[in-house]
Amino acid sequence: MNFVTRFAPSPTGLLHLGHAWSALLAWRRARELGGRFILRIEDIDTGRCKPAFEPAMLEDLTWLGLDWDGPVRRQSDHFDDFDAVLNTLRDEGLAYPCFCTRRQIEAEVAASQSAPHGLLGLIYPGTCRSLDETERLERLAAGENHAWRLDAGLAAARAGPLTWQEDGRGVVEVDPLVGGDVVLARKDTPSSYHVAVTHDDHLQGITHIIRGEDLHPSTHVHRLLQALMCWSEPVYTHHGLLRDDQGKRFAKRDRALTLRSLREAGLTPEEVIAMAETLAERDSAVS
Repeated sequence: MNFVTRFAPSPTGLLHLGHAWSALLAWRRARELGGRFILRIEDIDTGRCKPAFEPAMLEDLTWLGLDWDGPVRRQSDHFDDFDAVLNTLRDEGLAYPCFCTRRQIEAEVAASQSAPHGLLGLIYPGTCRSLDETERLERLAAGENHAWRLDAGLAAARAGPLTWQEDGRGVVEVDPLVGGDVVLARKDTPSSYHVAVTHDDHLQGITHIIRGEDLHPSTHVHRLLQALMCWSEPVYTHHGLLRDDQGKRFAKRDRALTLRSLREAGLTPEEVIAMAETLAERDSAVS
């Protein structure tokens, strides 16, 4: 099987050392196996993503010595693709409109005896899932603000038992309810990360997904969507995250360790790569 992997950053800030490590792992694997390394820009959150960061990210990756195969896909250019996925799920009765505000959801969860939290955070209590079709259509026709949610219980029953192959760990059983009725689309964000990433991984023929362990819980949702849409099933690798001396993982707000600041400090690409490797080895030894 041809090996195809990808790196898919969001232009919400400059790339930091953790991004460099994730991109490097995927790029090295592709080049070692004679496969393809694809670069994708995940900018569906148009409120937080800034176009100015995109060329800066490409420049930093090039400086680091990474190249990619084929054109760069920018997700904000393809909202129609993601809307087609949502329409399919709606037609199958697997998606429903949710008219609850974030504040209403938080209040309802706070009032419950046991606030439902999952690996992906607060779980929606399903308030709008039980609305009858007449009320849904009336509220939609009235232009009431809403999001579209996946009916996870119904989707799980439709998909049946699922697993994924984790490179180096074997078969992982999917918990389709780990995120509850996740959001598929909002008015201000026409597609969720879950929909966009699984669609594009299938579209671009991604065979192996190499990403941080923080996204491990999301893979349960992604495998469910892949099964519902009859999309291909990649092999996954979730690598450890780089952390500072206090054990805090690197984030875009930590400007001191962006690739741009390291470049400006006079470090070479080889020195930056060596720094990432040293941190990864240290954290691996600790764990």
